[in-house]
Amino acid sequence: MLKITPHLGILVIIVSIAGLWFPLLGYFLLVVFATLMITSIFRGRWFCGNLCPRGSFNDFWIGKITRNKKIPGFLRSFWIRIPLFAMMMGFMGYRLLSTEGVINQIGMVFVIMCLMTTSIAIVAGISISPRTWCTFCPMGTVQNLIGGTRYQLQMDNSKCVSCKKCDKSCPMQLEVHANERKPDCIKCGRCITACPTKALTFNT
Repeated sequence: MLKITPHLGILVIIVSIAGLWFPLLGYFLLVVFATLMITSIFRGRWFCGNLCPRGSFNDFWIGKITRNKKIPGFLRSFWIRIPLFAMMMGFMGYRLLSTEGVINQIGMVFVIMCLMTTSIAIVAGISISPRTWCTFCPMGTVQNLIGGTRYQLQMDNSKCVSCKKCDKSCPMQLEVHANERKPDCIKCGRCITACPTKALTFNT
């Protein structure tokens, strides 16, 4: 995790709320989309764990009031994720076409999308676990598909003492101790910090 990561959550509030009065703020989402697409080529879902404003908001704000329950496994299924991605992209595309190119209206489409998805993320984060939204987030799914095999977490089994502190520290509730591919790892590095024997590293 970067030093700036805990402070990025304020951006999602600014876009979602202030954007209702200043629609041009919605264009910030284009910067987010471009950044996550580029980084996913090289590091998979690294953006989610280091630069995502919504992820930061849920981790460091919603994390204080969450029920912290186990994330239902079915939410990770591509049978949920792909249709959700298609529906959201279709809805956004339809709304963008209806703007007829008016700059402010285009910005408002992005603001409404941000407000809608943030609301879902907040409800899911409070009622289940902070990163619940991230298990089926359309943009996270895209990053998974593009670079899910890149920058993988590696376990040195000779150093592992099976304490599972890495599992407990993972905001995505992944089985970190299992030395297998984890395309939805968000590369936040919390498991590496939590490991008492330094058995975990990211491959390059």
